[in-house]
Amino acid sequence: MNSPVDPGVQPQATSYRVNLMDGQAYRESLRRLKPRVYVDGRGVASVADEPALRPGVNALAYTYDAALKSDWAPLALATQTHRGRQVSRMLHLNESSADLLNKLEYVRLLCQETGCAQRYLAQDALNGLAQAVAAIDDARGTREHRDRFQAYLAHVQDADLSLGVAMTDAKGQRSRKPHQQANPDTYVHTVERNAKGIVISGTKAIVTGAPYMHELLVMPSRNMGQADADFAVCCAVPIDADGLTIVSRPAGRPGEKLEHGQALFSAKYGQATAVCVFDRVFVPWDRVFFVDEWEHSSVLTYSYATHHRHTCIAARAGFGDLLIGAGALMTEANGLDVDSTHSLREPMVELIKITEGFYACGVAASVYAACDERSGVFMPDAVFSNIGKLLLATQIYDMHRLAHEVSGGLIVTLPGPDEDHNPATAARLSEVLQASPNVPYDKRIQTARFIEDLTASYQGGWYSVISLHGGGSPAAMKQEIWRNYPVGSKVELVERLLERGVVHDPSRAITQNRQPGRCCDQGCSTPGQPVMVPLPKPMT
Repeated sequence: MNSPVDPGVQPQATSYRVNLMDGQAYRESLRRLKPRVYVDGRGVASVADEPALRPGVNALAYTYDAALKSDWAPLALATQTHRGRQVSRMLHLNESSADLLNKLEYVRLLCQETGCAQRYLAQDALNGLAQAVAAIDDARGTREHRDRFQAYLAHVQDADLSLGVAMTDAKGQRSRKPHQQANPDTYVHTVERNAKGIVISGTKAIVTGAPYMHELLVMPSRNMGQADADFAVCCAVPIDADGLTIVSRPAGRPGEKLEHGQALFSAKYGQATAVCVFDRVFVPWDRVFFVDEWEHSSVLTYSYATHHRHTCIAARAGFGDLLIGAGALMTEANGLDVDSTHSLREPMVELIKITEGFYACGVAASVYAACDERSGVFMPDAVFSNIGKLLLATQIYDMHRLAHEVSGGLIVTLPGPDEDHNPATAARLSEVLQASPNVPYDKRIQTARFIEDLTASYQGGWYSVISLHGGGSPAAMKQEIWRNYPVGSKVELVERLLERGVVHDPSRAITQNRQPGRCCDQGCSTPGQPVMVPLPKPMT
């Protein structure tokens, strides 16, 4: 199989592990950076020590610690064969269907703990970018773009960095293309080129985890025309680059009480999203992956979107695991037996069906992945990736509803956590609000507040919206499903069964979209390819 970034280089027989950071080293690395960050209208002196961002920093620190657990290593680490190095799964270019399966399992496990691990966006972007630069070089007969990307990939893997993905532009008036905007800074664009590099200005919105990343990957957010050439720019920018301002939301529900509190989960782990404003930011040529190549912007946007939607499936499956477990605990705490109570068993099965249904699409997308011959990157199947993402995007509200159905109204009517320590009320409440004799009062309310936190709080609403629109709107997924699904082969199937004698006609639009049989090596794992590793035990 070809190397992901350098076809023709043979894999080395042995590999060694790059120096991986742990969670504390990650926090220390943030303290050495001086980004310009604002949260809630005030400047942030140290991202690593800012209470409003702590849940987000905690979530990324967890991914660093998880990679160092010996029983997690088979999932958390991967060998980049062309370099002969074992690197973080979060920075690995997928070389097989097994890599895609292992990524799914690892992201699901991380999100069971953190809700949203965030760092996986870098893996999606690096894989998409590897495909884009290969396409540009092949079209131009050069190696320039591959070489720059290869050097950058080695840098981020060896330093074990966290990369934010600055893709979604502010966009301005949505019906107009980038060059038609009254204010060009609604899209990031190139304003100057010189011998040393380029200068960019503009605005990226909805940048996940931006304040506590090491660098940002700036990427175009849409297909471009020739008139939009200045907006077709892809580069890497340090988080504390001159001219970059980050305006962020708080991460999770920081500052709320952890012990039996309302925000038992999201005060510990959360996700910040930010608007990133670039004001004449200089980028040296070695960090510029392409500029002005407007005709290839679609390669990056399509490939990144497919990789990211595939990963989103795993992330929300981890969230679904939390709802399934919490729902089962709550029914027990309410003194009810799911096995013998049909009205509870049915919604629990429905919740399981939804979660494992869209996750199965992720597995199918991995199994039917195809190798991008130009880059060597394994691309998850577009149809299954988009169906899985569409299912989770539209059913996230059903997941919340089902968790509410099995849990009961106590999750939002229970008095606040301060009442647990009120001498005038606490003793009486603990007597009357205990349901099952086998589940103490404090355990029942702890579970109730956990479900409230996940589904009926500010953070619960955030999970809904980010699931719906993260990685693209449902309309974008539907467009890709229709564009990639082989409707034409189904038409020819029926015509054959009807004995109409119609042969394949390349000029006939409805039969142009076709596919070979699925049970073959084409698009699947080739014989002898590495298989998925066994699942590790949950991290304690």
